[in-house]
Amino acid sequence: MSIIHKLLGAIILLIDWLTTPKSVRRSDHQQTAINEQAKALTLYQYKACPFCVKVRRSMKRHALPIETRDAKRSETAKHELVNGGGKLKVPCLKIIDSSGDVNWMYESKAIIRYLEERFTQAA
Repeated sequence: MSIIHKLLGAIILLIDWLTTPKSVRRSDHQQTAINEQAKALTLYQYKACPFCVKVRRSMKRHALPIETRDAKRSETAKHELVNGGGKLKVPCLKIIDSSGDVNWMYESKAIIRYLEERFTQAA
């Protein structure tokens, strides 16, 4: 079973690499503002998880430099995710709002919708 998982993971990563989407183009001023906002976001993910790949592709399309942490390969990231979000489930977007409150958002569709709503309006 492990061999199958590794093979499927490699295929997912290869397809993702071969079909990488183009990033949206913004003015330097707009991109700088978005980069600053993205500092308040962290994506907890597994490298070959298809749902995580969907979120990363959306981040790439919208030119969002969101920090990613691999909860499978990093015990620190795994610990942060479980203690902060309450469960070991990816993808998970950690959002620090303007008042410093932390929210944890699970589910790829919800994360993508949030990113599109937040950053499409900012462009």
